[in-house]
Amino acid sequence: MGPDSLYDTEDTELLAKLSEGSKPAFDMLYNRHWKQVFNAAYKRLNDEQQAQDIAQDVFVQLWIRGTKSPIENLSAYLQVAARNGVFKHFEKQGKLSVLPDAIEEVTDEHDRADAGMLHQEFLRSFNELVETLPQQQRIIFRMRFEEDLSSQQIADQLEISPKTVRNQLGRALTTLRTSLLVLQFLFMLYPGR
Repeated sequence: MGPDSLYDTEDTELLAKLSEGSKPAFDMLYNRHWKQVFNAAYKRLNDEQQAQDIAQDVFVQLWIRGTKSPIENLSAYLQVAARNGVFKHFEKQGKLSVLPDAIEEVTDEHDRADAGMLHQEFLRSFNELVETLPQQQRIIFRMRFEEDLSSQQIADQLEISPKTVRNQLGRALTTLRTSLLVLQFLFMLYPGR
């Protein structure tokens, strides 16, 4: 069965063929969804080469997983895989918060409880910080990162242009990034408060 004969085939059918080891089915899924995965990684990284690498890794994992266990929701699987790829990239670059790692490394029960409380305090502070954003930025931020909606989906729901969504999201991220660096620095300076 050649790639042309799979062009109109639904993703669910292609996934079934993939589970049987069909390379043409995989190629069709790759061609159909690569841009979506690349965009999901790129909008978080803003680095074309890294986004390409993550997209490639996602499809390698799709091939491995697709031939071993069924995937029920391909779109959700690809979104989560891209997001996880970005998190792994940040982890390798040392750009993730040290708080979650610090909790895992603590062995003393009391220190673990303190680290857990510190982590909860950090999350609470982050949520309070999000609440200080102007209303439209806050709504767009939550729709993007809590509901995982695209700029176009947010624009459609709010009846504004995708460019406005991107501008508001950029402003929100700039504000949060600056404030989080200060917040993280304070938590590292005063861990026992």
